[in-house]
Amino acid sequence: MVEFTVEQTTRPTSAEQRAALMADPKFGRVFTDHMAVIRYKDGQGWYDAKIIPRQPLQIDPASTVLHYGQEIFEGLKAYRGKDGAVSLFRPEANAARFVASARRLSMAELPEELFLGAIKALLKVDRDWVPAEAEKSLYLRPFMISNEVFLGVKRANEYLFIVLASPVGGYFSGNGSIPVWVSEHYTRAAIGGTGEAKCGGNYASSLLPQQEASDNGCSQVLFLDAKERRFIDEMGGMNVMFVRKDGSVVTPPLGGTILRGITRDSILKLGRHMGLTMVEEPLAIEDVFKAAATGDITEAFACGTAAVISPIGEFRRKAGSVAFGDGKTAGPVTMKLRNALCGLQRGEEADPFGWVHPVAL
Repeated sequence: MVEFTVEQTTRPTSAEQRAALMADPKFGRVFTDHMAVIRYKDGQGWYDAKIIPRQPLQIDPASTVLHYGQEIFEGLKAYRGKDGAVSLFRPEANAARFVASARRLSMAELPEELFLGAIKALLKVDRDWVPAEAEKSLYLRPFMISNEVFLGVKRANEYLFIVLASPVGGYFSGNGSIPVWVSEHYTRAAIGGTGEAKCGGNYASSLLPQQEASDNGCSQVLFLDAKERRFIDEMGGMNVMFVRKDGSVVTPPLGGTILRGITRDSILKLGRHMGLTMVEEPLAIEDVFKAAATGDITEAFACGTAAVISPIGEFRRKAGSVAFGDGKTAGPVTMKLRNALCGLQRGEEADPFGWVHPVAL
């Protein structure tokens, strides 16, 4: 087992400064004092595990990540309960997905216990950065890059794994539901591609359609399948679900192009536990527009680690738009699921699944 050495920052953020930064943190803009770092080299394995002051990286301009894009990441959160204790939500699922992403991009596979160990070691040092407020949490960003110095197209033999931590509030600004732009020209992923891997390239390719969404007054973009441009795939950075008038919840099935969202999986299992009908089936965009217009689909929401569960008010595209419910407020099923999920994540509700992972600090 790799042991972490700790190098404390010589310029720690004061309690007063930290409180001011955490009062209204913009998502991904505020960071804690330290980061976890582990190195890998073929023939040596994982080594030099450290908690060090957060600082700029020094990498060679010929590092392979800069030229061939071997890079993966994860996203999860640490929560502070009413009793002051800190916990993680399903971190082992993130660790397993990180391994799967590494395998798809032909990168070194980080053992799951080392992934979890790096997060816990960082939390022990930066424990005071975990917010106590109900709508806030400490967002954790484990990522890995290839850093072999070599200009050739091959699997790299050196890697750098890092964990950053950032106190956050809500992902979307403002209240109520969000408008979503349906991209009819760009696609996110195809069968056999990297759609199931959590790699930066998937998100880089979504930025142009995301700008198109913004130009049309929307907060997010929705992608259709790459083959027929007919079926709903997922959104730019999260999964999507719909509520039918009978109260059932439906989402597109996994099939190689949709990220295996941990929040998505949690909602499906939690909903079934609550007695809701949870369905995974293909959803044609035309059918969704018609069903929303007739009231056969009454609610829609985005779901992901950052977004948690965020209501969608309407879909927009060049041919027109359609609202879900009144187009402004979250529906009852959406809020029922959101309240149940948030209560579970924060340790305020019973955990029948064993998903809440206490962290001894």
